[in-house]
Amino acid sequence: MSDLEITKRYGKSLSPSGARPPGAPAWIDEIDNPYLHGVFAPVDSEQQADAPTVVGEIPRDLSGSYFRNGPNNRFAPKNRYHWFDGDGMVQGLWFAEGRARYASRWIPTEGSTLELEKNDAVWPGVLGPFDFSLPLGPIKDTANTDLIFLRDRLIALWYESGRPYTLDPRTLALAESDLPSALPRRLSAHSKVDPNTGDFIFFNYGDKPPFMQYGVMRPSGDVHVTDIELPGPRRPHDIGVTADYSILHDFPVFFNEAFFKKTGKRIPLFHKDVPTRYGVIPRFGNNGDVKWFEFEPCYMLHVVNCWQEGDTIVMLGCRTNDPSLQPDKRDGKIAAMLSGIKLQANLYRWEMNLATGATKEGPLDDLNAEFPMINDAWLGKKNRFSYHSIIPYEIPATFEGLAKYDLDSGAVVDRYDYPKGVFGSEAPFAARIGATEEDDGYLLSFVTDTRDWSSSCWVFDARNLSAGALAQVQLPARIPAGFHSTFVAGDKWF
Repeated sequence: MSDLEITKRYGKSLSPSGARPPGAPAWIDEIDNPYLHGVFAPVDSEQQADAPTVVGEIPRDLSGSYFRNGPNNRFAPKNRYHWFDGDGMVQGLWFAEGRARYASRWIPTEGSTLELEKNDAVWPGVLGPFDFSLPLGPIKDTANTDLIFLRDRLIALWYESGRPYTLDPRTLALAESDLPSALPRRLSAHSKVDPNTGDFIFFNYGDKPPFMQYGVMRPSGDVHVTDIELPGPRRPHDIGVTADYSILHDFPVFFNEAFFKKTGKRIPLFHKDVPTRYGVIPRFGNNGDVKWFEFEPCYMLHVVNCWQEGDTIVMLGCRTNDPSLQPDKRDGKIAAMLSGIKLQANLYRWEMNLATGATKEGPLDDLNAEFPMINDAWLGKKNRFSYHSIIPYEIPATFEGLAKYDLDSGAVVDRYDYPKGVFGSEAPFAARIGATEEDDGYLLSFVTDTRDWSSSCWVFDARNLSAGALAQVQLPARIPAGFHSTFVAGDKWF
């Protein structure tokens, strides 16, 4: 193994010996990038287990499917690697009557299929430089970010706004899509399904006008879509949803267009003198219906939840106060990436009064926690609880614990910290069969133990996280750290 100084410096994600984790491709040995090592190291094969070993006991009233998306590079990168570059791979764990089964599959995107044919990487990653002569465009749509359950199918989405890939929720294989042709070809991750109406609320964004589109697809398949006017290209990551409105995001974090045209590199800058703007639009509104509200400059990756209180729209999210972190020169060519991916995010509340135009904002807590999840039945209406992953500032996505928030007070009311060297995942809420109360259910987390490189799914009681896992479903092989997840109730797909 070469002398990987940068990776050693971020050694929380490495095994005690620093050796290559099992199942990882040999080519990572020569690449000094912590997001290709340790818990982030890709695996070189898909896996399946129809009756995995269980430590403890799976609750019999846990019924449904836990799916998680994430990056898993097949080939050595052409250029500087960013964690967001990896090919999408879905982990699936199905529960019914105290039993489980497991499978993992790569998402066969257009880009990854072409690279398989060539047996080599074709595209550089998001760090560039970009080559507009490449097939399918200068950057590969990896579909590696999010998963939406829509029309009895899983939809894999990409944070850069890409093609929606339709997957069979039983096998994770590519499935025939019945999405209407009126739906835009490009959709962003974190588009949402209203559990009360079945409406699919979506958005996308790009570097050319229109810089944003917003829309809704009804369960009937009817599609409403409108272009949203913005001052220029922006990088919204999420969208807020209430019963009657959606909240669009315009943050003062955007690229230097002149530098991009000159070098082919996109470097996001935080403009501290430009306000954050949130645009409230009626669910089936158009651009002219948007009411924009200004707030202190910031950035936010993920919304917790939104709701209406009379004329006031309330939005809770994980706010980053200052994303303009200074690169560490010791990190060489990937210094900008490592500084940009460091995440300082705290629970925060914004209020927007549609009648008066008044605004209010402020922090609720100072714990560094992100990847918030709620009981999805409460999406768009006032809820009390959310569940966040506790993350270290230095190297995000090594999820070190779980925190349960009481959103009425902003306080952490329950917490679980993984043992040293053990790292979890975004943990969706799974309602108990027959549950009527918001927090009556379970949290599910894919977990990797770097002490022996085993991976498993831990099942927690959402009302008693601190007690630890009720069950640990042992997976047949190590899995890499991932991004976003969803839980689909019911045993239909078991």
